[in-house]
Formats: sequence, structure tokens, C-alpha cells
Amino acid sequence: MTQIDLDQLNLMTGGDVGLALEVLTIFRSQTDLWGPLLDPQADNQQWADACHTIKGAARSIGAQELGMACEKAEKRGREGGVSPVEASVLLSAVKDELGNAMEALASVEHQLSGQNTFRAKA
Repeated sequence: MTQIDLDQLNLMTGGDVGLALEVLTIFRSQTDLWGPLLDPQADNQQWADACHTIKGAARSIGAQELGMACEKAEKRGREGGVSPVEASVLLSAVKDELGNAMEALASVEHQLSGQNTFRAKA
């Protein structure tokens, strides 16, 4: 299951809980925007671009498993000539990790709500 690396999130936000929550909201918005473009029937470039954007957003919050799934799909999509069946397999892995990341994100948001300072798990 995808985890959010709280140390990465803390580093990115300088320990500011409000900023961390804002970054997580932006991540959710990015995935809402780019997630629908993960269509195996679409042009390879379209879903490779979506994977690229989601990959960067995932890595910025420490969702490494999602970042790796996106990287694999993006790389293959940029090579071109991907059949819809192969694209379905690649994008299914991305969507699975995206779902896991959203669950982890909700947990982190709950953990951070009400805190004045950021405390990553040791």
C-alpha cells in the first residue's frame, strides 16, 4: 500500500502544518485533473504526460510507490507503440497506486489536522 513519506512532506513544507495540508489539497486537485487522462484507449502521449505530472506531484509529497508506477508507465508510453491492452496493464497499476495514495493522503490529513507543528513519525 502506498504510504506518504512524512519526512519528505515535512522537508518540502518546512514543518508548516498549514502548508502541508495545502500541498496535499493541491496534490488531490492535480490528480483530479490529470487522473481522467489515464485512458488506455487514448494516444500514448496523452497518458504518458498525465503520468509525468502525477509522478512529480507524488514524489513531492513522498508517495514513492505511485511515483514509481507513473515512471514505468510514462517511460513505456514515451517509447510509443503501446497496445491498448499493455496500456491497460500499465495504467491499472498507476490507478491502483493512485487510489492507495488517496487513502494514505486522507490518513495524513487527519493526522495533521489540529496540530500546530509538524511531527513526522520517527
